[in-house]
Amino acid sequence: MADFELTQRALVDALDEPALVVEGLTVSVANSAARDLLGNAIEGRDVRLAIRQPELLGHVLAGHPGDLDIAGVGGPGRPWRVTVRTLGLGTVFVRLLDRSDNLSTEKMRVDFVANASHELRTPLSAVLGYAETLADDPKLPPETVASFGRTVRDEAGRMLRIVEDLMSLSRIEADRFVAPEELVDLREVAQTVIANAERGRGARKCDINLKAPKRLPKVRGDHGQLMQLLDNLISNALRYGCDKPGACVELTLKHSGSRVELAVVDQGPGIARVHLPRVTERFYRVDEARSRESGGTGLGLAIVKHIVERHRGTLAIDSKVGVGTTVTVSLPAAS
Repeated sequence: MADFELTQRALVDALDEPALVVEGLTVSVANSAARDLLGNAIEGRDVRLAIRQPELLGHVLAGHPGDLDIAGVGGPGRPWRVTVRTLGLGTVFVRLLDRSDNLSTEKMRVDFVANASHELRTPLSAVLGYAETLADDPKLPPETVASFGRTVRDEAGRMLRIVEDLMSLSRIEADRFVAPEELVDLREVAQTVIANAERGRGARKCDINLKAPKRLPKVRGDHGQLMQLLDNLISNALRYGCDKPGACVELTLKHSGSRVELAVVDQGPGIARVHLPRVTERFYRVDEARSRESGGTGLGLAIVKHIVERHRGTLAIDSKVGVGTTVTVSLPAAS
């Protein structure tokens, strides 16, 4: 019998999740995770003092084997998947699996689908409305037809940008466990992105200043994704940081220990501290109206975050209202 009890303890202690063995009304064995959850002194005590959740306690006392989803053990609303198994002779094995992360992931998925649907529905409704008017009234004045046509084109372009960004996110996430292997010169990437931005900046007259040493270690990465990362950061800086006369955007590259750092600094309105933890969420906007008017999809910083994570880097966003925003990316230098 002693050997059996030792085997029970060894098996229960080997589990990372909370697990316990109940004999009759007594908790005979509880691993460290169960003691942390239910109380350090639960072994040898009445199970009714250890488990206060009525549904779970009912299954244990009745010796009903099965799997059930419950909430309320170890904290209000905390969700668990519980496994109850009978071991014979009035002995019951109980194992609890924390489902908080699973539910959080599911909520993120549902929210993402809802947000993506909303973001696409808005321009699609405009396209349909103007298209129906054009189709139903062939006698519209030419200037009205031209105006409606421009609106349809602009809204369709907005939908296309959202779809392209969603596809980019999907590709980046699909490769998140695959380490990139190219040797990338961030100075060359920066020069290309700046040249592209200057050709397409339109009415935004901000200068883009690059500060980089002539010799900079390469990073091991995905050239296309790093181009996209820097393009998104520069585009954001131009979109929101060019309101002041004489404002400029600064891009700095430097070698710091075993890492290469890039920082994009703008002189825009800044972001209130309350928004900073959420600006990398998909479709999160500090100023929804301004973001849409300027052509933003609400996905740029989410893409940046995922690219940084795939490259085993770090991302920091520092901002002060009325002063501007600095986005810093640190990547491992290639050895």
